[in-house]
Amino acid sequence: MKLIVAFALAALTVACSTAGRGLVPGQSTVADVEARMGPAAEKRPAAGGETVYYYPRLPWGYATYAARIAPDGKLVALEQRLTLENTEQLKVGATRANDVLDLLGPPFEPMHQRLSGKDIWTYPMRIPGYPTPRWFLVQISPDGVLSEKYFIDDPNWARPDAPGLRH
Repeated sequence: MKLIVAFALAALTVACSTAGRGLVPGQSTVADVEARMGPAAEKRPAAGGETVYYYPRLPWGYATYAARIAPDGKLVALEQRLTLENTEQLKVGATRANDVLDLLGPPFEPMHQRLSGKDIWTYPMRIPGYPTPRWFLVQISPDGVLSEKYFIDDPNWARPDAPGLRH
């Protein structure tokens, strides 16, 4: 069983680290991107006539790749969007829901709080220097504005030294 889990984790690591391998900005076409990355989870219009194709590798890949496609169908850039720097760009009380989606892409677990009317979006990610995966959560108020943002430790992460785990 341990061997199966180790193999699955190794395969996932390789798959996530090779995302977009072989794609060349300015040369690769949208067809090349889709052949390498698969179908986009979401496509959103962006500045300058670009379209951004989002490729979340959530929850266990801890990444969302954004392929920026120029109006001529060529790849402009392939970017990992779930970064600490990007989360810092989001401003409580000022950032709109569409701005969050444009920057981070589709959330892993969108939830709606019926009583408050807020939406909570979850983005599993890794933070350099932090020992365990984190979840970045944003709360969107009913008027579409970012009302809260915060990190929590990934509740699904099982630490090797946690009580009750067999080795």
